[in-house]
Amino acid sequence: MSIQFQALPTDTVTAIRTTGLDAHGHPVERHRSDGGAYPCRHCLGETPPGQDYLILAHRPFQRLHAYTETGPIFLCADACTRAAPSPHVPAILKSPSYILRGYDAKERIIYGTGQVTPTNLIADYATQLLALADIAFVDVRSAANNCFQCRVVRAG
Repeated sequence: MSIQFQALPTDTVTAIRTTGLDAHGHPVERHRSDGGAYPCRHCLGETPPGQDYLILAHRPFQRLHAYTETGPIFLCADACTRAAPSPHVPAILKSPSYILRGYDAKERIIYGTGQVTPTNLIADYATQLLALADIAFVDVRSAANNCFQCRVVRAG
């Protein structure tokens, strides 16, 4: 089975930039990159030094229930091109490990799937989870701060 790592959809990011509001309805924060690690969840690249980025609370789910996690993310403040879906782990995933969780079609966590996973094993574990019929997608989150990074789905 093939998998794809997916960035946030452009319509989602455009809505955030247009409204200036995060998942809680609060204004997004705008800052200037000093060259630190500000990985955009749309282009899946680092915000270049001297360019502005946004910090906001994001909820990558359509439904609202107990499992709709919200966490901080970064986005390029100005328009950027969405990263194409890819079978490769995005280059922004530079930490030693990340949390992977499988979700069903109703966006509910499938218990027993959450695991802190070494970065070099993310694709293998995501593939293993997506081989299960009840897993609709896998989210990759920061192991340290629970920030949403990207989503993994079946390719095709």
